[in-house]
Amino acid sequence: MRNFIFISIYLFSTILTTAQTPFRLDTIYANDQKNVALFFPEPIRQGITGSENFVFTYNREKGQYFGLLQAKPGKESNLLVVGKNGTVFSYILKYRKKLDRLNYFIPTSQSIGNEKPIALDSTTIVKREVKTDNSTYYYNKFCSYLIDRKQRIGRLKKRNEGIVLSIENIVFDKKELYFVIQIQNKSSLDYDLNFLKLSVETRKRGKKKSLQRLYQEPVFNYNLPSKVKENETVKLVYVLPKFSISNDRRAVLELNEESGERNLKLKISHRFINNPN
Repeated sequence: MRNFIFISIYLFSTILTTAQTPFRLDTIYANDQKNVALFFPEPIRQGITGSENFVFTYNREKGQYFGLLQAKPGKESNLLVVGKNGTVFSYILKYRKKLDRLNYFIPTSQSIGNEKPIALDSTTIVKREVKTDNSTYYYNKFCSYLIDRKQRIGRLKKRNEGIVLSIENIVFDKKELYFVIQIQNKSSLDYDLNFLKLSVETRKRGKKKSLQRLYQEPVFNYNLPSKVKENETVKLVYVLPKFSISNDRRAVLELNEESGERNLKLKISHRFINNPN
């Protein structure tokens, strides 16, 4: 009987301690110079910040999977997001002048609960988690976001016979560079794509000047077309492992036409490669 009382007291103390342990929320940092993008596993139905110096914007009319966060200097606050299916997410918000991270891909496992108790089949949960953590899913979501974004890195454009090749943006995320590329066909003939390659050129010094070229193989490409029809504009993204180049080297983006001669070479200075968005 005495042992039973001691065991009961121990179990009660353990349960009480567990109940009183606060749930630790992750912290997201933002400032007023850059947009911090938050990608959720389901469309956002509602997003609320606890202070006016933090602003969280999302599409209220058409449910989208991502929202943008900005902040002004001030005290820390919090963000509460409710998904389309009632999934609830909560984070601590803090202002930071220099940001180490601009994109957050949030898995379902970070949810703190549901707006209404829902009995989910375990198989459904596993499938959603696999999809969220898959690198292809990450690339597709982020590339789609970059194409819709109106950010520019500078004037990088080349023309030839009605074909215009331009680089709209270069973005660094995690360990990779994202090249947002645009191809315009302003001619009356369709443009059949043979290849689109990015290389780094090094000028060899000496009496016999020559170029050494090293091609960079993308780890992922998004929306790469086989044909650009007349009067059509196509945007795509090349994802490459992060690299930097010295001031005596340059990157070159080559667009080559199949069974044609409307080829372009767009030269990219080292300052664009070394200072991405």
